Amino acid sequence: MEADIASKAIELGTNTDFSLFSLFLRADIVVKTVMISLIVCSIYSWAIIIDKFRLFKKINKTSEEFEEKFWNSKSAETFYNSLPSKVDDPMSLVFQEAMEGLLKKKSRANISERMIASLEAGVERQMTKIEKGFTFLATVGSTAPFIGLFGTVWGIMNSFQSIAISRNTSLAIVAPGIAEALFATALGLLAAIPAVVAYNKFNNDSKKYSEKLQNFSKRFLTII
Repeated sequence: MEADIASKAIELGTNTDFSLFSLFLRADIVVKTVMISLIVCSIYSWAIIIDKFRLFKKINKTSEEFEEKFWNSKSAETFYNSLPSKVDDPMSLVFQEAMEGLLKKKSRANISERMIASLEAGVERQMTKIEKGFTFLATVGSTAPFIGLFGTVWGIMNSFQSIAISRNTSLAIVAPGIAEALFATALGLLAAIPAVVAYNKFNNDSKKYSEKLQNFSKRFLTII
C-alpha cells in the first residue's frame, strides 16, 4: 500500500502536464466526484440563468403591451372577450382568471372581497412559476465554494500522505497534487459566483414584476 502511494507521488513529480483535463484525470475518486458534481451544478445553473433572462425580458415586454391595450379598451369585459383562449403572459393570466371568476358569479354581493382574493391568488400563482429555480441558484451560490473546499482539503491531505511516505518534499512532488486539489476550489467558485449574481438580479427583477402585478390588480379593482 505504502509502495503504491510512494510510486504515485513520484509519478506526480515527473508529470508536468498541468492542463485542466490532466488535473481532473490524476485526481482521486473523491475529488473527481466533487469536480463532476460542481460541473453539473454549474451547467444546470447556467440553464436556469439563460431561461430566466429570456423569461423576464419577455414578460416585461408583454405586460407593457397588455396594460396599454387594456387601459385603451372600452371595458374590462370587452377586453376579456378579445383575448385568445390560451395566453401565457402572467398579467394576462391574472386578469383572465379574475374575469372568469367574476362572470361565473351571478351574485354581486361581496364582489370586491371576492375579486381581491382572486387577484391575490392569481398573482401568487404566477410569481411561484416565475421564481421556480431561484432556490437552486441560491443553494449553489452558498454551498458550491464549500463543496470545492472539501475537495481541496481532501486532495491536499492525500498529497501530504504521499509526500510523507515517499520522503520527498521537493516542489516537483508537492506542486502537482496541490494543483489538483485547488482545481476543486476553482470549480466551486466558478459555479457559485454566476449563481449568486444571477440570483440577486432575478430576485430583484421578481420583486419589481410582483409590484407591477399588484399595482395592476389595485387599478383593476377601481373600475369594477
